[in-house]
Amino acid sequence: MKTAQELRAGNVISFNNEPMIVLKTEFNKSGRNAAVVKMKLKGLLNNSGTETVLKADEKVDTIILDRKECTYSYFADPMYVFMDEEYNQYDVEKENLGDAVMYIVDGMEDKCEVTFYNEKAISVELPTIVVRKVEYAEPAARGDTSGKVTKPARLNTGYEMHVPAFVEIGDSIEIDTRTNEFRKRVL
Repeated sequence: MKTAQELRAGNVISFNNEPMIVLKTEFNKSGRNAAVVKMKLKGLLNNSGTETVLKADEKVDTIILDRKECTYSYFADPMYVFMDEEYNQYDVEKENLGDAVMYIVDGMEDKCEVTFYNEKAISVELPTIVVRKVEYAEPAARGDTSGKVTKPARLNTGYEMHVPAFVEIGDSIEIDTRTNEFRKRVL
């Protein structure tokens, strides 16, 4: 249990009996009034956002989430199934995957981090860098060399993104999953 003024961005708290992640805190002390902390929160179960103001010395329940390293196993409509090293399977709903769903493909060997709340898998975090194959890309336009030239490309996961003009069909590329941007071509 922490006081509101001890909370920082990234802490997970129980607010109105719902797990919420703290996105932003702002300590405010005005003349006669008690010190307060303005917080921006996001629900872990439904991704709903909210803002609240608490007294600086108000106690708040913090939650420590369990995390396990898993690999993607298969898609069982509408759930994605992940497996840990002890062959335990965990189902994660598609809407809880967020942007990670854009890079999930059958047979991927990337280690993912599955987050649990009350023994239920609520989200999946992919590695920072993933390598995916370009399934389709428009041919580069000749002479278009000014500035940062990009073109749309479709990955083997079905996700479409912008890549530099030199990337061709069949190339493997590195993608930063935090920004969803192209990093480099892998040979």
